[in-house]
Amino acid sequence: MSANAKDLRHPLKRARGLGSAQFGVSHWWTQRTTATALVVLGLWFVVLVLGHLHSDYATVRAMVAKPWNAVLLIAFLVTMFWHAVLGLQVVVEDYVHTRWKEIFLLVAIKFIAVLSVLAGTLAVLRIALGA
Repeated sequence: MSANAKDLRHPLKRARGLGSAQFGVSHWWTQRTTATALVVLGLWFVVLVLGHLHSDYATVRAMVAKPWNAVLLIAFLVTMFWHAVLGLQVVVEDYVHTRWKEIFLLVAIKFIAVLSVLAGTLAVLRIALGA
């Protein structure tokens, strides 16, 4: 086929097989959902911290030990790190052009995020359960 014949193809024909992998919209919606949840949870967290700004250790520990506060703190941690992973994934995919570096960074980011969520959840549960 000559170069002129290829130019006559419909743009859709040239793009077939090169289009979306059907994950972009899901990623976009997840990022927006976690951002919205972070606004609500972030406001709750700021009010909680400002309300106990000059409290002593025992008072703050008792506040964290309340079931709703413990659940919301864990939700805040999970949502915050999930949102961070989504945002850093976009940055790495856009600006790291060596494939092995990209994969290494994506795995490292997810590993650090999961480790951080587990550590934070353990800390909240230890306080909430009085251990």
